[in-house]
Amino acid sequence: MFEQHRGTLDEATSAIAQRGHWSAYPESPSPRVYGEGAAERGREAFESLLGKPYPLEQPGTGSWIGAERSPFGIDLGVTYPQPLVEELIAAAKGALPAWRDAGPLARALTCVEIVDRINKRSFELANAVQHTTGQAFVMAFQAGGPHAQDRALEAIAYGFAAMTASAATSRWEKPAKGGPLVMDKRFTVVPRGVALVIGCNTFPTWNAYPGLFASLVTGNPVIVKPHPGAVLPLAITVSIAREVLEQAGFDPALVSLAVEEGQGLAKTLATHPDVRVVDFTGSTEFGDWLELNARQALVHTEKAGVNTVVVDSTGSWRGMLGNLAFSLALYSGQMCTAPQNILVPAAGIETDEGHKSFDEVAAGLAAAVARLLGDDARAVELTGAIVNPGVLARLAAAPSLGEVVLESRALKHPAFPDAVVRTPVIVKVAPGEREVYGREHFGPISFVIPTGSTRESLDLLRETITARGALTASVYSTSDDVLDQAERAAVDAGVNLSCNLTGGVFVNQSAAFSDYHGSGANPAATASLTDPGYVAGRFHVVQSRRPA
Repeated sequence: MFEQHRGTLDEATSAIAQRGHWSAYPESPSPRVYGEGAAERGREAFESLLGKPYPLEQPGTGSWIGAERSPFGIDLGVTYPQPLVEELIAAAKGALPAWRDAGPLARALTCVEIVDRINKRSFELANAVQHTTGQAFVMAFQAGGPHAQDRALEAIAYGFAAMTASAATSRWEKPAKGGPLVMDKRFTVVPRGVALVIGCNTFPTWNAYPGLFASLVTGNPVIVKPHPGAVLPLAITVSIAREVLEQAGFDPALVSLAVEEGQGLAKTLATHPDVRVVDFTGSTEFGDWLELNARQALVHTEKAGVNTVVVDSTGSWRGMLGNLAFSLALYSGQMCTAPQNILVPAAGIETDEGHKSFDEVAAGLAAAVARLLGDDARAVELTGAIVNPGVLARLAAAPSLGEVVLESRALKHPAFPDAVVRTPVIVKVAPGEREVYGREHFGPISFVIPTGSTRESLDLLRETITARGALTASVYSTSDDVLDQAERAAVDAGVNLSCNLTGGVFVNQSAAFSDYHGSGANPAATASLTDPGYVAGRFHVVQSRRPA
């Protein structure tokens, strides 16, 4: 179980330093990669879980709860054991000493084994992610499967590198009169304590795996508290982790699942005195509450942001419009990285197809989205479905916020007649309407905003992101000077910047082992997924010394 993964761990540790392209888990769902029949077996495994209690043995009240409904119109009917909080925490604390004493290498290799087994069930997980989030299947497979698994491995590598950055033992010799002073010293990585991962509705694995594995590899038992609408992907994850831990000789209570149907459990767990690490993805309101109230814990949050695009000029008019249209349509904009504010000089821009007025830019973008999503059957494989009623409500209200450039329309899903599918809306708003575009409108909603100049656009980018946060920013310009100014504005605002994306790389995608997701330098997130700061603080080093 252990040594077979040493090469993977070494490669991952090298990859986080080099920041080039590397992936341990293939993103293609092709039978040539995962084997003939893998997709069918995964779907059958998923379907075998529906309409019955989920097989998970851990302390519970004896009641079974669950209310997941697929955005594609299917009641999953899966129920889960209602947790006994104090018993879960007590069991996790009891499992900690042996896990701590196993040491960094044994923990890291055990964690890699967990991720390897998760990878082998990628098709089952893809179906679970699709039918809890509304993602189209291919996206659910990639983002919910191999991409999430790469982020898990990245967190393991960062944790292992941090724990092994200095020697575990040393002989200390200090010259002294009459002979040296000689001491033997031992340095032990000591975890903070029980960790809590609070999952989100839209990317239950991708957003949860970094915190889960960063805490576990550094010695902390983990309680996983899924979003009530997206439990199944994390239930499968927890069951795999518990199976591996038990087979490796550890207490499976190192990883447990805490499910609820309503709200309140996350607050109870996050403020429990024995919970020492909290990872959260979700709303700004609850993220701020955690930062203020979970004072006994190290808290990492990823919250709402105002992702911004600055358009100055372009050497590829059609490439720019196509790239932006794809970014707006992908998963119906229900990504924390999707662009929202598109800032364009009111006087227009220069392109490889001549000067384009502001209205031509707005109309060109609307036309590009309309073309991309013109065929319902193809469009739904890009947009997926709307994840919850809150997104629908914001979408319905968006036309009242300004001048509609592109209306949203309902799409018919050929395979799921009850699916709720909508195309993006694009609204023109004035630069003075900061109360509108200065906050996040999560979902397929974007704004085109005429500004006095590119400099004013960059000032707006800097100001709105500094005040409200963002996970992405992008700029289009044929001027090196403007690109340099944009980089300075992005550094000032603490946001990751993409320049002149016109091909197969999109602003709302990030690659593990190379791209940092979030920065921790603006209000949208307290840390980056994943960097050294994300694992720092999840453990301490305690030393002992004795005369040699």
